[in-house]
Amino acid sequence: MKNFLIIMTLVAVISDYLLHPFYPQFFEARFGVTDPKYVGYYFAAICFMVMIAFPFWAYISKRVAELNILVYTQLIAGVLALYCYWTTSYINFWIVSLVMILFKGSYLLVYPYILKIITKKEHPTTIGILSVIVHLGGILGAVIGGLTVDLIDASYIFLIMALGDFTQMGMSAYLLKSKKYDTSRRKETKKKETIDKEIIPKGFILKIGITTLLLYASGFITRPFFSSYWEHIKTYDNTFISGVVYALPGFVALLVLWWDIKTKGTKSSSIAIPLCIGVIGLLAQGTLVPAIVIFGRIVYGWAVFRAIVRFDVLLFESSTPDTYAIDYSKVHFFQNFGVLISSFLVGILVDQYGLEIPFTIAVIGFVATLGLYVLLFKINFKKTILKTT
Repeated sequence: MKNFLIIMTLVAVISDYLLHPFYPQFFEARFGVTDPKYVGYYFAAICFMVMIAFPFWAYISKRVAELNILVYTQLIAGVLALYCYWTTSYINFWIVSLVMILFKGSYLLVYPYILKIITKKEHPTTIGILSVIVHLGGILGAVIGGLTVDLIDASYIFLIMALGDFTQMGMSAYLLKSKKYDTSRRKETKKKETIDKEIIPKGFILKIGITTLLLYASGFITRPFFSSYWEHIKTYDNTFISGVVYALPGFVALLVLWWDIKTKGTKSSSIAIPLCIGVIGLLAQGTLVPAIVIFGRIVYGWAVFRAIVRFDVLLFESSTPDTYAIDYSKVHFFQNFGVLISSFLVGILVDQYGLEIPFTIAVIGFVATLGLYVLLFKINFKKTILKTT
């Protein structure tokens, strides 16, 4: 059943990422909206809905089984996606699409559900596979979205979204009715171990939360207008290529994951080094030279993936199995709040200063993240320096 749920997660992520790189083009083609501020506001609204969706459905899942929730929520999300394809009203699109995001967000329940039905020994491998799925889904979503915009029309993306939602609904219903899978199964957990709370750093959730808030805000601010930026610096208009270049960091993340599996992981736990390299990648992306921008996307992809994964490792090391879900949800909230801030500001900044400004802000943000990391995690930083020297 685990593999079945992983496939369902891939479908969900692809459906979720289809339009992410192309909202500026979609708003202009469908509603005649060209003001970048409104694109930024819309991204902020999406982020806000995601922030409240996961905790809401997690609360509901205490009373209703996850797969039962998904059957109904994905059905509703699919119907709303069809409405988004059909409507020509800008206001109605805003309202309905955001409600759609709320229901689509229930697919995030699959992640903790997978962890519930497997043994603890399987967790590290499964989490790695899910990381691959997220990046692969992002790549496929961007590529499929780009092909749809180029060959058909951006509005048709919502038909593909609806198909993805209905597929998840069908898969959930199949699992519930199939005798082959026991959807009520839970792996037995051992008796709670007594853990010395003194070894857990005080305020580590707040420290990691604030630091990754700044990291996610800095990384996300380059996303909403990247495809527009790429088309601005290129002489030809090809949305598919824009989607591929947009997805380059995801491709790099997949290669890094493959290399880690082949070499049985990386022994380094440094976060400072990826942040420094990330600054180089961001500076390269802001040069307006296509070849250097591609180089910057590759370097940035390696750096941001390493930084995010190692912050997760730091969280898991400081947390305990009993509080993993709670601690992760808190940090996840901080990260999404960072994305919300960027989403709100990016449209205003692009409107005032042009398509290059997100990279400048991101560089400042990465430098600030590095400084905050060194300040808040002095002990960890010193240990890392000693290990790497």
